[in-house]
Amino acid sequence: MGIYIIRRLLYMVVVLLFVIALTFLIFYVLPSADPAALRAGRSPTPETLAAIREQLNLDKPLYEQFWLYITNLVLHFDLGNSFVNNEDVRSLVLDRLPNTLFLIAGAALLWFVSGVLIGTISAIKRGTMLDRAAMGVALLAISAPVYWLGLVALYMFASDIGRFPLVPGAGAYQNAEGFFAKIPTLILPWIVLAAAFSAIYARLTRSNLLEVMSEDYVRTARAKGLKERRVVVRHGLRAAITPVVTVLGLDIGILVGGAILTESVFGIPGIGRLAFDAIERGDLATIQGTTLFLALAVVTMNLVVDILYAFLDPRVRY
Repeated sequence: MGIYIIRRLLYMVVVLLFVIALTFLIFYVLPSADPAALRAGRSPTPETLAAIREQLNLDKPLYEQFWLYITNLVLHFDLGNSFVNNEDVRSLVLDRLPNTLFLIAGAALLWFVSGVLIGTISAIKRGTMLDRAAMGVALLAISAPVYWLGLVALYMFASDIGRFPLVPGAGAYQNAEGFFAKIPTLILPWIVLAAAFSAIYARLTRSNLLEVMSEDYVRTARAKGLKERRVVVRHGLRAAITPVVTVLGLDIGILVGGAILTESVFGIPGIGRLAFDAIERGDLATIQGTTLFLALAVVTMNLVVDILYAFLDPRVRY
């Protein structure tokens, strides 16, 4: 088990180094314009350009630039400085991170539990009206764009503009003070963000469970006289859920980099909204920083999934 984890950690380091090198190539080498001018915003002064060149070490050879870049990033987690906002990008990202994590945590719990539960029931009741209804609703949820579903939810249930005012509307999250005060403002974002994901997880769980339930060891468990619930949960679902865990880890990793549409529709100041605003303003340093943070989140969650795999399926560690 220890050797397996060390091997996955080394793999994670290699992938991160590759991503850092690719990011450096895209943001520093490939652009035909001056990297300092791209980061300075509109109508920069010569003093500003000189300060940016000095900070980015643009007067040094390319290999030395890359070495300093990767050293600052790895040792100090230096994501650069936004000259548009005149703020440290790391501070901007870490300031928005709790909002994004709060949004993801509730939505992930909702979509995982509901998706696995619906998929399991649909697989057990295969071919019935319940199965067809569940998969039909899942197909509709997958087809609904997040921004459209978010706007419809606000129009129907927001306290300020909704036809049936039940929960706070867009922008309420920023005005709420305290942990418990923020929970009601996230009910709609949680549901909207979880809708499409739960539908995907339901279909994935159903297909995997149907395949597993036809295996020989499941028939053997039934022949031994075990209760059907025990056969499904202990023998069927445990084997069928491993691909679902993989998808869950990757989805969470991607969303840590920002649920751009959900955060924009509901006015939640998360990392996704930060990246969206940076794109609108041409803030290249912030775009670069959020890109690197997204890569780190995806690789980290991939490592977590690999370790969970070893506990869910002992064959994986070998």
